[in-house]
Amino acid sequence: MSERLVPTGDAAKAIGVGRSTLARWVSEGLVKPTLVTPGGHARWDLDDLRRQLDALRDDG
Repeated sequence: MSERLVPTGDAAKAIGVGRSTLARWVSEGLVKPTLVTPGGHARWDLDDLRRQLDALRDDG
């Protein structure tokens, strides 16, 4: 896992989708953030997020 965790907006931008799309995928259980802060904010390891998306493509 990379040392830097990014917020949802940055993660969404890195994978080329909107923040609301990534948030929807979380609520639908399609992807899971690396960490959720005590305040309820998702933090993402981009390598892990990309692995999750690759797995979804392989399953679909």
